[in-house]
Parts: sequence; structure tokens; C-alpha cells
Amino acid sequence: MKIRLGAFPWIFPALAMIAVFVVWPAFEMIRTSFQDIDPTGLAKGWAGLDNYRTLFENPDLKPVLIRTLFWVTGIVFFTIIISLPVAQLLNANFPGRKMVRWVVIIPWAASVVMTSTIFKWILDPYSGVLNRLFVDLGLIAEPRDWLGNPTEAMIWLMVVAVFVSIPFTAFVLLAGLSTVPSDIMEAAKVDGATALKGYREITFPLLRPALLVAAVINLINVFNSFPIIWIMTQGGPGYMTDTTTTLAYKISFRDQNIGASASMASINFLIIFIFILLFLRVSKWREVTR
Repeated sequence: MKIRLGAFPWIFPALAMIAVFVVWPAFEMIRTSFQDIDPTGLAKGWAGLDNYRTLFENPDLKPVLIRTLFWVTGIVFFTIIISLPVAQLLNANFPGRKMVRWVVIIPWAASVVMTSTIFKWILDPYSGVLNRLFVDLGLIAEPRDWLGNPTEAMIWLMVVAVFVSIPFTAFVLLAGLSTVPSDIMEAAKVDGATALKGYREITFPLLRPALLVAAVINLINVFNSFPIIWIMTQGGPGYMTDTTTTLAYKISFRDQNIGASASMASINFLIIFIFILLFLRVSKWREVTR
């Protein structure tokens, strides 16, 4: 009997958790998107595609979808680009390396709500330290409302998102760097390879599995990111800094349309699924796993 079961007893707890905390909520979310739900949460019957029609008639949906695409791709791209040299630095031998590693992990270990609140205070148009610094340095003539302008607000939101994403990504890449055989690098140096060429031709290709893991996890986290946007701008001015996640929250709790909000959440689920499939396709994950 044990031979027939194989590894099933060992993976059953994980499968049970996935079923309870992922599959079942996702099923309920999709089912709710096809129901007529009153503001109290009571199901009044089958609504068919009415919730989706209401959602697609929302004039803010299209710009929010486009903004979400830029939000996800921009943050993941800059996070990876910055984390690569950070991981390389943390992998080097220098005095105080352990302390530097502890310091780097703090933004990720700290509460995202706390970090977002601190940045909101820094960017405050009246008492924020950034305005005071820029005015004293002569970079701006008078204090500015950084979060009041949609373009500037979106840039700062992305800065904060990259800031809190770098530590985790850097440590994932650091784990990948620790698996790179030192004898291969030493042999490359003996053959006359420069540090840059050795990194490009040897280290970076061997980092692909770690890079893939970091990118996929960041993709999911950034797409579902809620605290940064909600704490700093609440999607404002208007809906100008909303992503699909904050838009779903507004539809549910401000507009009291639970069915349409479930429809938005279902579309979010589909979008992130497509994102991951496309990314794995582009990254040729089958070659990585061989």
C-alpha cells in the first residue's frame, strides 16, 4: 500500500492547503462574479454576465488595465536590474558583510504599510522632508504636492514598490550566486577572461533558475500589491493611480457592487495566470528545468 501511494502522503498536506486556501476561494470568487449580490452580501440569484457588462462599461477600466501593465512590467524590470549588482555586492568578501546583509533585508522584513506611510510623510507637500531638502538645495522654488500630480505620484509609487522588492530579489539571486562553482570562475580568469566577460558568459547564465524564480514571485506580488497604492494615494487623484487590485476594492466597498468587484477579481486572476504563462514561455522554463 505504501509503495502504491508513493510520495502522496508527503505532499498531501501541501495539496490540502492549496485546495483550501487557493482553489476553493478562487472557485467562490468566480461563482460570485455570476451572481446578483446586494450590498449586505446576500446572494439574490443568478446574474449571468450582468456583472461583467457593468464592469466593462466602467470608463476607468481601460486606463486602469494599461496602467497595471506598466506598473507590473516597470517594477519587475527595475527590481531585477538593481538587484543583480546588489546581489553581486552581497556575495563579495568584505569586512562587515553580515551587517550589510542584515541592513539590506530590513525594507523587505518591515511592514509594507509602515514603509508606505513613511514615504507618504516624506512626500508631504507641507511638512515633508523631501520638499524641505529640495527647496534648501535650490532644486525647486517652492514645495510641491508630489502625490497630487498623477504622473509624479505613479513614479513615486513605483519607486517605493521597487524599494521594498529589491531585498527579497537580491537574496534570491544571492542564493543563485552561491551555487556558481568557484573553480569555473578561477579557470575563466586563468584563460584571460575579464570580470565583466566572466559574469556575462558564466555567472549570468547559471543564474537563470534563480532569476526566473525571483521574477515570477515579483510578478505575482507586484500585480496583487495593494498597501503601497492605498496608503499613499488611495488610487487618486480620482482613479489616476489605480491598478486593477485597488479598482476592485473601490468597486466593492465604495460602489457597493460586490458582483462587479468579484468580476474584476476574476479578471485579475486570469491576467496574472496569462502573465506567468507568457513569462515562462519567453524564459523557456523547460530548458531551465532539464
